Amino acid sequence: MDSKSKTELQFQRFTRLNRTLHVLMIVSFLTLALTGLSLKFSYTGWAVILSKFFGGFESAGYLHRFAAVVMIGVFLTHLFDVIRLKRKEFGTWKSLFFGDNSMLFNKRDLKEFVGSIKWFVGVGERPEYGRWTYWEKFDYFAVFWGMFAIGSTGLTLWFPELFTRIFPGWFINVATIIHSDEALLATGFIFTVHFFNTHLRPEKFPMDIVIFSGRIPLEEFKLDRPDEYKKLVDSGELGKHLVEPYPLIVIKAMKIFGWTALIIGLSMVLWIIYAMIFIYR
Repeated sequence: MDSKSKTELQFQRFTRLNRTLHVLMIVSFLTLALTGLSLKFSYTGWAVILSKFFGGFESAGYLHRFAAVVMIGVFLTHLFDVIRLKRKEFGTWKSLFFGDNSMLFNKRDLKEFVGSIKWFVGVGERPEYGRWTYWEKFDYFAVFWGMFAIGSTGLTLWFPELFTRIFPGWFINVATIIHSDEALLATGFIFTVHFFNTHLRPEKFPMDIVIFSGRIPLEEFKLDRPDEYKKLVDSGELGKHLVEPYPLIVIKAMKIFGWTALIIGLSMVLWIIYAMIFIYR
């Protein structure tokens, strides 16, 4: 292999399943957010326009529930994939939960968080991040909380007759408040904090397409995840993760999809701010 081909190789960070699930998550979340906001802020002009785009408020409700089914399917598929990873790569639950590449928070995350703050204010070096950073773990577990808080209350509102056989009638009112407010919080978080962490950070601006392509240029990988890179080089396993980059036309399609999602998300943030400040009921 000549030096030119080595330079062109990229590091495979995410599997095809990871990328497919994330795309389905994006599409379902955007659908949930758009339809949900059109119902929550139905008294605003932009919500009325949105509802007409979906075929009316009733049709928006149908789309909302369909997107919820898709998201639940994505979540369950990911859990099954975690079990598969445990068997194939980690061997034990202890290694999965507490090993070097664990998604659980640990002392290293606290150290890197403090180190990042020092780096931000210019009194320290950039931490040598590994496979997962503390902000990625935070984003990851936010999904689990959202599925519990928003998903459970959404099912309660979808099947009120079933759940009122178990819970008192006032629980439906509580579920309505939790579902509405938590969904609004999740929407605001995803389209501000998550967007900044993934796309709008200076080193990734204006967009990081790694979650769509699954691949990152090797030189960028060295700078982005220096600790993971060193471990793979020392173990002699780096070559197992090197792949050819996608054709430019494929990258362009990925960027179009990413920009579409980004613009829709940031637009929703502006709509929410406008409604909350000027005409909230």
